[in-house]
Amino acid sequence: MSDDARPAEELAPQSWGGIDDVVIVGGGLAGLFCALKLAPRPVTIVTAAPIGEGASSAWAQGGIAAAVGQGDTIESHLADTLAAGAGIVDESIARMMVGEASARIADLLQYGVPFDRDLEGKLMLSREAAHSAQRIVRVQGDRAGAAIMAALVAAVRKTESIRVLEGLILDDFLTDGRYLAGIHARSASGGKAVVLPARAVVLASGGAGGLFAVTTNPREAKAQGLAAAARAGAIIADAEFVQFHPTALDVGRDPAPLATEALRGEGATLVNKKGVRFMQAIHPSAELAPRDVVARGVFAEISAGRGAFLDARNIGKFSDRFPTVYAACAAAKIDPAKQPIPIAPAAHYHMGGVLTDANGRTSFDGLWAAGEVASTGAHGANRLASNSLLEAVVFAARIARDITGLVPLPQTHGWPKSSSPKIPEQPESAGDEKKLRLLMSEHVGVIRNGSGLALALAEIFAMEQSAKSPVVRGMATSALMIAAAAYARTESRGGHFRSDFPNADAAQAHRSFFTLNEARAIAANAVAKAA
Repeated sequence: MSDDARPAEELAPQSWGGIDDVVIVGGGLAGLFCALKLAPRPVTIVTAAPIGEGASSAWAQGGIAAAVGQGDTIESHLADTLAAGAGIVDESIARMMVGEASARIADLLQYGVPFDRDLEGKLMLSREAAHSAQRIVRVQGDRAGAAIMAALVAAVRKTESIRVLEGLILDDFLTDGRYLAGIHARSASGGKAVVLPARAVVLASGGAGGLFAVTTNPREAKAQGLAAAARAGAIIADAEFVQFHPTALDVGRDPAPLATEALRGEGATLVNKKGVRFMQAIHPSAELAPRDVVARGVFAEISAGRGAFLDARNIGKFSDRFPTVYAACAAAKIDPAKQPIPIAPAAHYHMGGVLTDANGRTSFDGLWAAGEVASTGAHGANRLASNSLLEAVVFAARIARDITGLVPLPQTHGWPKSSSPKIPEQPESAGDEKKLRLLMSEHVGVIRNGSGLALALAEIFAMEQSAKSPVVRGMATSALMIAAAAYARTESRGGHFRSDFPNADAAQAHRSFFTLNEARAIAANAVAKAA
């Protein structure tokens, strides 16, 4: 057991009057889908924000990738996934994921998701960057995430076997040796703590975008779940691979509104302030190159003072076809039909996370993980567009089947009454959070180098050790995992780019695996070398 974990006996006096069957941490797509798949088994969903809010799933604009169109194949979807992943995708996992896409789309339709259809009733499909075919199943152009979440929230609210506890933030896991025994959480509004012992815990707490100064993720995406798993001793995989979306609206908002990749799929171009299309000189696929390539192209134009813009003036009926982007532009007093949209890269998706197998099992007994907090190996070094929602539903379903087969159904259903003892008032953390986010964007962002990573590691390690706020402590723990893995990978691959090692190294064409103690050792070594 890690020194950072909370042993069960330490927390038992504050626990509930019984044991929950399955506790799911997170109210995004993976968490809700898993809960529905587990029904009628009793499940408790724990989430900081109301379900359907505070989850990146609800903000997803593109849709779900699935080879369901005429002439498209699972093999083609797999090939695109492997190519985008830059040599380190777990092919067996990716094949399984794309192979189950059609069945999961059918599930979502059954839950009431109103995917776009043509006059014949067939699913309408769009194309996104690095896909060789039109295979993005969407809703109203750019409203897939919101529509999917609305349908699942409604289904969850109607399912009696699912209890939802909103306003609770995960702090740590309850451990008993190598077995996970439940969770320790606290009220998001402060002042109350609660412990939920459980037979099985599913971590679906979302991503890490909030660790960076510019992100498209909700404010809740502060990698608290990743940190709790790392402190418990779970293995964290591929932490260095962070995907920066190339076309976040550069309008001074936090989080930054996203301009969906589907716009470029429909013909929008990337230009600098002189109107020059800069991606044509960088990659044969120009605007439809893999996201990491486009993000660096946009970053380079901005760094050179030439600016970067998304020119969508050739797209007709913009407000009808892309209402979410149009609304964000209108709020910033930008008319995309008349002027290019200012953009900048923003932290968007974490390919790394808690290591899982094909059934979502982590390296810690009793803990499963799904969605962005997990690292299944399906994305490799760079996620293919719209494979994120696909991964969430595929692995959520597999976890539900695995738990059903492994964990006996309790003889009595229902939940114990809650007990919510007072905890000390939490210190203000806004200043420390801002400092950490700026540090990550400057030294662990789109382009990295050894000296900057060493500097970041020194400051992050000090923050992790001294943080008084549980939120800052968690953010620093996850930031340390990402920065340490980035320091250890002395090459450039996918979402990880080192200016001091700009080329890929065949000897490093493999995934990375670290525990928190190993990451701390890397940090100490980096600091010693830089001294």
